[in-house]
Amino acid sequence: MKILIVDDTRTLRELLRDALLEAGHEVIEAEDGAKGLERFAATRPALVITDLNMPVMDGIELTRAIRARPDGGSVPIFILTTESAAERKAQGRSAGATGWMVKPFNSERLIATIACYEVQ
Repeated sequence: MKILIVDDTRTLRELLRDALLEAGHEVIEAEDGAKGLERFAATRPALVITDLNMPVMDGIELTRAIRARPDGGSVPIFILTTESAAERKAQGRSAGATGWMVKPFNSERLIATIACYEVQ
């Protein structure tokens, strides 16, 4: 499965990339929401994992922008963040996020969650 990772922290992108590659996924990376939206348009990933707090365009703005695209309505989008406040989660759901995961992430749980969205 082709997965887009959007996070402004290079170390976290590397950790996610390594876990996803080990599980057999193709990975595309972006360091902020604006670049993430560009890469989404160029590569049409099957799933997106985005940080919440990033410069230029945050994860909620990115989620809204992807959902506004004709090809973005059904793509699963997961927000991976240190924030766990109910209000922020509600904002994510309202923007169209599929799920919310709190950092630090568990690789096994992440891979199992993604497996639920793989096209058979």
